[in-house]
Amino acid sequence: MTEEKTTGKNSNGKLLQITDLKKYFPASGDWFTQMFDRRQVKAVDGVQLNIPEGKTLGLVGESGSGKTTIGRVIARLTEPTEGEILYRGEDITEKKGKELKELRKDIQMIFQDPSSSLNRRKTAGQIVAEPLKIHNIVPNSELEDQLVEVMEAAGLSQRFLNRYPHEMSGGQRQRVGVARALAVNPEFIICDEPVTALDVSIQAQILNLLMRLQKDFDLTYLFIAHDLSVVKHVSDRIAVMYLGKIMEVTDSFKLFDEPKHPYSQSLLAAIPKPDPRSEPREVLHGEIPSPIDPPSGCVFHPRCPKKIGEVCEERVPEISGIGGGTKVACHLFD
Repeated sequence: MTEEKTTGKNSNGKLLQITDLKKYFPASGDWFTQMFDRRQVKAVDGVQLNIPEGKTLGLVGESGSGKTTIGRVIARLTEPTEGEILYRGEDITEKKGKELKELRKDIQMIFQDPSSSLNRRKTAGQIVAEPLKIHNIVPNSELEDQLVEVMEAAGLSQRFLNRYPHEMSGGQRQRVGVARALAVNPEFIICDEPVTALDVSIQAQILNLLMRLQKDFDLTYLFIAHDLSVVKHVSDRIAVMYLGKIMEVTDSFKLFDEPKHPYSQSLLAAIPKPDPRSEPREVLHGEIPSPIDPPSGCVFHPRCPKKIGEVCEERVPEISGIGGGTKVACHLFD
């Protein structure tokens, strides 16, 4: 927890830079069927993102938009199909062996469901100790003291070290997941919908914990979620994703005050309002198309309430800046 990082900082302040990232999966599961079915699931299709050091980028979108896939590719749990991922100015897509092992100390991940991401046959102490042993963070004589320190940082007392996951609540299990990610003193943590599986009252506790840890340990987050209110609470900037592509990237307060992309506007309009006198909401109709056969042109055009004709159906919009730090992929701003 007190180990100092020796890696130099980027002069441009960006810890992570993603350029033209693509991740395609075979549409068929088994190798025999793949011989005849050459279709691909375009989970991530040409994404560009920048994450400044010490900040939180929220990544939102409907289920199936490719948010989790981006997180897993950055963590190298899944190999990218194409594209470049620069971490402190160095491309990490080609790292293997010892280099990849060293990278995992800097980049960690907190998973959505603590029930499935924790080993049921190991105690919380054994779960948190595993990355410490793999990376030889501390000698065995200091392991217990380090475990206590990490668990307390995650909001758990020493008595939880000998408990198994089934003996803890959902919030306590997620705190163990946070402690496991924090144990190797990372710089960058991918939070993959870390509060979705928790009760509302516990969600606030975990969010406050993550924000406190970011301040205490100078962490950088990629915060993946589909709940816009959660992302607003923790993010400095927000990227809106749809069907493998980024639709809009802007500051958190700007997205909620003045969303630019029609999809961003639709997501915000879907948030329930407690005032019965508020105007009726414009509901987004239809389902997200299949990533196996995405629409031509702008992938959002079949559901877009502001489609402007053939240009949206035929030409893919490039994401570009429109001023004030906002980038939008929409022909309305061409």
